Amino acid sequence: MIEGALAGFTVAVTAERRRSEMAALLERRGARVISAPAITIIPLIDDEALHAATAACIGLEPHLVVATTGFGFRGWLEAAEGWGLAERLREVLGQARILARGPKPCGAIRAAGLTEEWAAKTEASEEVLERLLSEGVAGKRIVVQEHGEPQTEFVNALRAAGAAVVEVPVYRWAMPSDTAPVRRLAEQVAAGQIDAVTFTSAPAVKAFLQIAEEAGADVEQAFGGRTLAACVGPVTAAPLIERGVPVVMPERYRLGALIKTVTDELPRRAVRLPVAGSTLEVRGHAVLIDGVTHALAPAAMAILSALARKPGAVVSKDQLAAALPRGNDGHAVDVAVARLRAALGSGKHIETVIKRGYRLRIDEAA
Repeated sequence: MIEGALAGFTVAVTAERRRSEMAALLERRGARVISAPAITIIPLIDDEALHAATAACIGLEPHLVVATTGFGFRGWLEAAEGWGLAERLREVLGQARILARGPKPCGAIRAAGLTEEWAAKTEASEEVLERLLSEGVAGKRIVVQEHGEPQTEFVNALRAAGAAVVEVPVYRWAMPSDTAPVRRLAEQVAAGQIDAVTFTSAPAVKAFLQIAEEAGADVEQAFGGRTLAACVGPVTAAPLIERGVPVVMPERYRLGALIKTVTDELPRRAVRLPVAGSTLEVRGHAVLIDGVTHALAPAAMAILSALARKPGAVVSKDQLAAALPRGNDGHAVDVAVARLRAALGSGKHIETVIKRGYRLRIDEAA
């Protein structure tokens, strides 16, 4: 039976919002999923700063409104409704030109009975700022909806160009109250136990890297090797790219496209070998033999991975012992190989070579 495209792979989800949806999509494709939200979203519905910014927006009667996220724009209108300001806020927004930081906020804008004038294709604040500055903002009244953290450079550039700006802090990012799951994930990544980590926001990337650094886990080296760093788009990927970490991302910056990118990319990285008349595919925590998944214990998987890196060549017991998760001696290697042979259903895949070591028996015709 041919199983899911991601069978045998372990994929981590660092998002808080829509993490259940992401996990379900990955599990449906056969992946083992680890969920460790790197940030938490704190709504500011009852926050005095949001109330004051909403009142200021209404009083300002802005020429321009910059909507940065659909989640935040909806939350802003919901908060205004709770304060009895929703009708007046919609009226003021309806008289302004609305610019969206990408297509995502457009749905929320239209759901509110409003219409955006333009949306940034790159979903980057830099594109919005470039457009505003190129058309001139001197004397303009502009409202900027924040997205998790102050848009200091963006707002300062507008003010320097002569605009009056009101910032609307709808929600903010924060570290999770319990960082232990993220710390464990970072340690697993550094140990080579995770095949891919997905990121859907730049703050999550920054938080993950910070927690990993505090834990002493070298995740950057892992991302440069066997672990795939998968980002929803270039804004999310920027903190990794700045550190020289290779990333993959979809052409369309959407969650579904991100899952497809992971689904396409991970199998390409698997090692495929013709062994004893079968096609053996070595994945993260399992091996596929002619498309059928065989789950392996960590020690057996480590042995198989080490042998697959040198197909047909003899790998000494000392080298295999060093590849075991916790390191061990020749006896532990023999035990792991015995279990590996049993899991594969036959001793024909792996042979002992004069007790010095082991090798995968590669088909000569290959």
